[in-house]
Amino acid sequence: MEAVEYLLDLAGIGRKRMKLCWVSAAEGQLFVDYVTQFSEQTQELGPFSPDEFKVPLAAVEQTLDSPRIRWLLGMSRQLTERENVYHEKVDPEEYKGLLHEAIEEEYEKAMVLEVIKEGPQLVREISGRIGLPKPRVSFWISQLRNTGQAAIEGYDKTTPKFVALAA
Repeated sequence: MEAVEYLLDLAGIGRKRMKLCWVSAAEGQLFVDYVTQFSEQTQELGPFSPDEFKVPLAAVEQTLDSPRIRWLLGMSRQLTERENVYHEKVDPEEYKGLLHEAIEEEYEKAMVLEVIKEGPQLVREISGRIGLPKPRVSFWISQLRNTGQAAIEGYDKTTPKFVALAA
């Protein structure tokens, strides 16, 4: 859940738009209290327009589905509470930093991919849409091309336009 909260913050949606509470079937009033509290909280945040967050939401979903993030989340307890293959435990704070770094990278890559799914784009256009510096967009375009997820499709004078390839 912490990873999802972190991603929602990265996407500009905010972690306060999500809540997880454990309630048993015998705790009806507690359930009502949680729902009331969350409803009040979301009303204070104001309306949410999924259309405005179409690209970030798709990137959040793609990030959570990435093999790298799924592996890191699945290995969390093994690495921090037990030990890795070298018989070492990873400090929980160090692991959290590593996870956050991986989430940021996968989210950036997913944002670039989502934008080029819309059609041929120049690096500067992608950069303007998602707010990443052009060198960072170029890096992710290179990675996506290397994995067969993106290609050049046309030019604007001598500047290439990039598009996503079907998976």
